[in-house]
Amino acid sequence: MKQVMFVCKKNSCRSQMAEGFARTLGEGKIGVTSSGLEASHVHPIAIQVMSEIGIDISNQTSNPLSDFNPEDYDSVISLCGCGVNLPDPWVLREFFEDWELDDPDGQPIETFQRVRDEIKERVQKLIELLE
Repeated sequence: MKQVMFVCKKNSCRSQMAEGFARTLGEGKIGVTSSGLEASHVHPIAIQVMSEIGIDISNQTSNPLSDFNPEDYDSVISLCGCGVNLPDPWVLREFFEDWELDDPDGQPIETFQRVRDEIKERVQKLIELLE
């Protein structure tokens, strides 16, 4: 089973939603973790917009990338354009993409919902690619 790391600046919105989708849609197909260049908290609105579609991410935690070992992951997905700031061992995994999605933090709930839907579409394609 392929192991995927979703990484963002703070691991509060986009990477958390991606982790939630990957856990749900990729159950039994891929392993998934999310982290940030720095840790913060799981954004309450990210939790809310995911619960709107039946996915509970309220038990997920925000973790710094430095807590993890790149060799444990096959695929690394940056969600915020932070790929340029990642240490080489993370970028040089078997599969790397930088999705550069808008940061919904501080934006209206509609932005969270739009970004959520974009993440769902990309995660579905990623699961198909890695299977």
